[in-house]
Amino acid sequence: VECSSADEALAAAGAGADIVLLDNLAPQELHAAAAEVKAAHPGVTVEASGGIVLGTLPQFLGPHINMVSSGCLTHSAPALDFALRV
Repeated sequence: VECSSADEALAAAGAGADIVLLDNLAPQELHAAAAEVKAAHPGVTVEASGGIVLGTLPQFLGPHINMVSSGCLTHSAPALDFALRV
């Protein structure tokens, strides 16, 4: 479940979500929210997402974050023009 706050993440985990995606949170806010979710629901997987690029990735890693998603891998990738003839 995609969540934009700790309250939404706690509600989603409480309703049975296996994974909560904390989207577009500043690193400090993200880590606090992830800690709250893990304290209340230790079995829930916490994913960080939104505005994460390779240069800022270390700021989003922490003991309560299980996964990190970064759209820069797809939307910032250069195009390649090629053809295949069989």
